[in-house]
Amino acid sequence: MLIQFWKRRKKQCVSIVCSISILFSSIFFLNGCEATFLEEKKSSKEVENERFTSFTEKLFCKEVAASQISLHYTLKEPEAYGIDKADTAYGTIQTDSTQIKTAAENIQQALYTFSYEKLNVKNKITYDLLKQYLRSLREEADYLYYEEPLNTVNGVQTQIPIVLSEYQFYDRTDVEEYLDVLSETRDYFQQIIAFEREKADKGLFLSDEMADQVLEQCNAFLAMGNGNYLYSTFVSRIGELQELSEKEKSDYIQQNARQMEEQVCPAYEDLIQAVKELKGKGTNEKGLCYFPEGRKYYEWYIQQSVGVTDTIQELEQLTRRQISEDITGMEEAVNEAKQAATILEDGKAERILEKLKKGIGTAFPEIPKTSLRIKYVPEEMQEHLSPAFYMIPAIDYTEENVIYVNQTQMRDDLALFTTLAHEGYPGHLYQTIFFESTNPDPVRSILNFGGYVEGWATYAEMCSYYLMPLSKTQAAILQKNSSVILALYALADMGIHYEGWSRMDTVEFYAKYGIKDAETVDKIYNLILGSPGNYLKYYIGYIKFLELKKEWIKSGNQSQKEFHKAVLSVGPAPFEIVGKYFSL
Repeated sequence: MLIQFWKRRKKQCVSIVCSISILFSSIFFLNGCEATFLEEKKSSKEVENERFTSFTEKLFCKEVAASQISLHYTLKEPEAYGIDKADTAYGTIQTDSTQIKTAAENIQQALYTFSYEKLNVKNKITYDLLKQYLRSLREEADYLYYEEPLNTVNGVQTQIPIVLSEYQFYDRTDVEEYLDVLSETRDYFQQIIAFEREKADKGLFLSDEMADQVLEQCNAFLAMGNGNYLYSTFVSRIGELQELSEKEKSDYIQQNARQMEEQVCPAYEDLIQAVKELKGKGTNEKGLCYFPEGRKYYEWYIQQSVGVTDTIQELEQLTRRQISEDITGMEEAVNEAKQAATILEDGKAERILEKLKKGIGTAFPEIPKTSLRIKYVPEEMQEHLSPAFYMIPAIDYTEENVIYVNQTQMRDDLALFTTLAHEGYPGHLYQTIFFESTNPDPVRSILNFGGYVEGWATYAEMCSYYLMPLSKTQAAILQKNSSVILALYALADMGIHYEGWSRMDTVEFYAKYGIKDAETVDKIYNLILGSPGNYLKYYIGYIKFLELKKEWIKSGNQSQKEFHKAVLSVGPAPFEIVGKYFSL
């Protein structure tokens, strides 16, 4: 799972995407006459590529400066891009569909002023991505109230504390900007509350059960009291700033405590009160398809978030075919393999990551050296956060990386090993560092393609079984078993939100695969209700990478390392675009 505010998880899948939509709020028109200021000796292709990169840089700067959180998490040194300060602390929730469509259409018209044929491959990829993303943005404007910022898997209420606790202090200015962010927390939560009231008026508010889960998560945050990690992590971060005197540090610590008491905690209290008032106005206790446009929205959302053009029926067929393929020949030795897989030489996270880093050398291209810190989810929040997550670094400072591990959800060494492969090597961390090493257009950092990102991390997780001290047969059995389990989640996701499965339908579905504990299935049902489509980013994304690999081999290429380099070099994108460019 990836965590980056406003943009950029698996098992419980968390990904912080708290804005209702990414609104490109400024229009950039670059007239061809600007090219006259460039050196006459440059070819028309060079001129066009320079115009295009100038266009995308301005687009990037305007968008990333929309909120201080987004700006700080994306750039360590925004001044290098000419950015002085952000427009707001957290950004704004945009609900004017006409305004969103108009902004997207205007930027699209600016995009069409460029000669596609004159662009180099790098810029053609960016052009294709922007074109598709802007189309998606226009379409999304029709479904704004189907978005749920309080979803129970990756909602604002669980993610903001983590994002705030990992807000890095590089100097005094960062501390002051952080305190300014805290000072706007209550106002931002009021935006969310207003949006939820509008959803309720339209009959689209959370079900009572989902509302209760949101309340539980908010109360868990407040229950930490003076032991809240937003106090302790602030003290830790500020303690590392040598430019501050002890008195200055003490003053800042007091200011942080005051903002916590006057802004952050009251914001959660406001949200609790609002959810209590709105509870009972939710009209749907089942999947999205029971809302007026729910089935249509779900299929659109899956296609956009996963990055596919397949219909839901086609994705169901694809999933069932892969289940059949995985089940074939694996049943006999499952118990033997599970027993063997719990025997790892060292179960410490740091050592496992080092083992993974060394183990992938033959099949994956080398990446630049980087540091990594393992942190652990605070005890008070363990119940409400995913098994692990990777914090995406700023694009201009990838040297420091952080992975959080939720110790209560690590059942055994096997779970820890594969989870760290998903988050670290060769998963999220590896993919992020590799792609940034290719010097991509900065604008790509504001585009979200969850199917590629989570699909790659799931593919990496599946590869990790073959790096364990197991026989190839045992590793294959465990890997295929894991694939089948994730496939069942994906089918249940489509069943609940597109086919309209009830809780009993879901119980009957899982019973066919030997999972008969009703309480377990009930938890799965609630998890899928709380975050529609989330599991498809992981599973379908993974299957799409397998299909690309088959295509690679079929064309006569046998090198795994070269395949990995090819798909990683294209970077996060819809799979149609990855397929277009990865074999060039």
